[in-house]
Amino acid sequence: MTPPNSDSPPNDEAPADEAVARQQLIATAYHEAGHAVMAVSLGRTIQKVSIAPGKSRFGASRLGHCEIKKGVKKGSHDRLEDDVLILLAGMVAEAKLTGQYCQKGAAQDLRDVANLLCTRAASPRQHETLQRRTLSKTEHLLSDDAHVEAIREIAQELLAKTTISGRLVRHYFHQAQQRKR
Repeated sequence: MTPPNSDSPPNDEAPADEAVARQQLIATAYHEAGHAVMAVSLGRTIQKVSIAPGKSRFGASRLGHCEIKKGVKKGSHDRLEDDVLILLAGMVAEAKLTGQYCQKGAAQDLRDVANLLCTRAASPRQHETLQRRTLSKTEHLLSDDAHVEAIREIAQELLAKTTISGRLVRHYFHQAQQRKR
């Protein structure tokens, strides 16, 4: 065994940095799983979910991605509300893990929510009310035991494989629904 180099100070930050990076990856997995579970619960079809860092179509960095197929499944009563619920679900699922909302990590989702809701709100006050109501509805929907279990299982699969198919997301979602009946 080679003795440590006495000229350089010990690097105590490396394990701490790795732990922080791991926690961030876990939070990202829960975030993306939240988007996926809400989308499937609203009848949307998932193409794939990933926690691989990348770039959005506009060049901004992102930590993960939940790709939803275009189109709406028949029976969607309000596409705009569904889109907002899906966008907020990532932040809500992540907060259930961490105990707090990470608005920095969900910044793009929150900008998209604001842009969607401004088409419905006639005033800033009405906009705030709509945001509060949709956030509350998202929290309520994701508090369902089957949804909590599906998010956990999908997040664990993302941590193991980085990217998973929409088919696997649906499998875990339906499996959790069956167990909680």
